[in-house]
Parts: sequence; structure tokens; C-alpha cells
Amino acid sequence: MSEVKRLVAAIIQFLGDQLHNGDLTSDAKESLEVAIQCLETAYAVRHDSPTSASVTTNRSLLDIFRDATQQQWSLGDDGSSSLPPKACEQDKEKAEKLKNEGNNLMKLEKYTDAIECYTKAIMLDGNNAVYYCNRAAAHSKLNDHHAAIQDCEKAIHIDSTYSKAYGRMGLAFASLDQHARARDCYKKAVDIDPHNESYITNLRVAEERVRENPIGPAGGQTGEASGSVPNTSLNFSTLLTNPTLMNMATQLMQDSNMQNLMSNLMQGSLSQGGGGMEALLQAGQQLAAQMQASNPELVEQLRRQMGNQNPQSQDKPGADQ
Repeated sequence: MSEVKRLVAAIIQFLGDQLHNGDLTSDAKESLEVAIQCLETAYAVRHDSPTSASVTTNRSLLDIFRDATQQQWSLGDDGSSSLPPKACEQDKEKAEKLKNEGNNLMKLEKYTDAIECYTKAIMLDGNNAVYYCNRAAAHSKLNDHHAAIQDCEKAIHIDSTYSKAYGRMGLAFASLDQHARARDCYKKAVDIDPHNESYITNLRVAEERVRENPIGPAGGQTGEASGSVPNTSLNFSTLLTNPTLMNMATQLMQDSNMQNLMSNLMQGSLSQGGGGMEALLQAGQQLAAQMQASNPELVEQLRRQMGNQNPQSQDKPGADQ
């Protein structure tokens, strides 16, 4: 098979993956099916043939594309890693606008679009650690925690004192049940920012998980016991007596904005005679939004603690820079 046909087969495979795994409308899926048929006909390539299967690698076409276009790290003559060339002021301004657009898309939960914005920002200014760290958050939202870890590592390579990159990498490792590595990341984050309550709490939880399961399925690297069966029942009494959770709740309620919101909600409820279910739901939404704005890392850790009681819960840090 020629190189051109190999490339076409890889494109067809990528489109097929998007067809089954992408967040697409029915019209978009129909268009993809037509595109696949057109490529197969034009190049005489079948995506389900043994010949086409031979072109696949252990890396997706999207990963290869990212490596080729994101201005990652160039290697010097000695093989050492160096940073990309510095961007001009005009490119920096464009990159910052793209970052802000990506942050807005994150709020709208359009995570794939946010990744595209952050990637474009990186292409313009590959020396900004924030862009990589925010893209890591978007990857985590899509449960692509390995990609999140890679982006956090790039951010740390640019700025070794970037505590948020260590914190988000810890969250990604924890989502992969690699609690020993998560603990190491949180330790570094606390060393850099010793007064950050979120990092301190996350470190405490990671240390607890490692103590509970010191031997992991990969020879002790994950901090999880091999073959362990999670408790699928949601035990509220356990949650309420968990000192870590109670500490997190205390920290949230000590925030002045949270206190003001709770006071306003109580006053509004009393003045409206309770307000009914609609008012209660609205109050809950306001409370959740304020909790997320006050300390998103703590909220994510709360979700993780709930996930320890309920495996359905996922840890998903968000971009906030």
C-alpha cells in the first residue's frame, strides 16, 4: 500500500472513531458516513480490510497531528529539550484572546472546542504555561487524563514553580487511581504554595488512599489494591464523619462570598414563605455556582470523596485562568 493510501486509511479510521465516539449531531454523523464512503471509493481503500488494518499504530492520527502542529519541544544537538521560540507581541495578544475564548467554552461545557482554542493559543505562544494547564483541565473534563498529565508536564517544563500544574496533574493521577503519584504531585504543589488549603486537603486525601491500599496493581505505583472491590453504596453517615470532608465544608463556609450568599438565600426564602420547589432549585444552583467559583479545587475534591462512596462519580477539574 502506498504512503498516500496509508494516510487515507488512517484518516478513514479517525473519521470512523469520531463517528462512534464523537459528540456529533445526527446530521454530522451522516455527513461523516458520506465522507468515509467517498474516500473509500476515490482511493480504493476499505477501512475494514486487513490491508487497512496494517497501517494502524498504537497512536491515533489526532495524537500524531498534535505532535506535529503544537510547537511542543524542539531537541538541541545534545538531545536536551528546549522551549519553543518566543512569540511576538501580536501573537501573544491573539493567543490570549484564544485562551479567554477557551475559558468561556469551558463554562459552556464545550470541552472539545475549548481544547481547539487552547491548542491554537499554544501554536501562537508555546511558552505560556497557563495554556497547557488549561488544556489539561479540558482533557480531564473529557476523561483523557493521560493527555492532561502530558500537558501539565509541559506547563511545569516552562514554569517549574507553577503550583496549579502540579495540582491538576495530581487530580489526573488520582482519577487514574494512581494515588502515590497524585500524592507526590500534591506534595510539590504544597511546597510551592504552602498556604493553599485545596492542595493541603488533596494531599491529605491522597496520603489516606495510599495508606489504605499501599500495594497497587502495577507494583505499588498506583496506591490501589489489586482486585479490590469498591463500595457501591452511598453511606452518608460515613461522609458526615469524614474529617477531610468536614474540613472542606468548613473552608467553604468560611468564605465571605459564601456566607453572603447563604444569608441572602435564607432571607429570600423567609420573605417568600419558602418559595416552593422552583425557588429551592434556583437557590441550589446559586449555591453550587458560588461553591465552584470560591474554590473549584475543593469542590473537585468533594466530588472525589463522593466518588469513593459512589464509583459513578468522576473527577473533573475545570479551567479557571
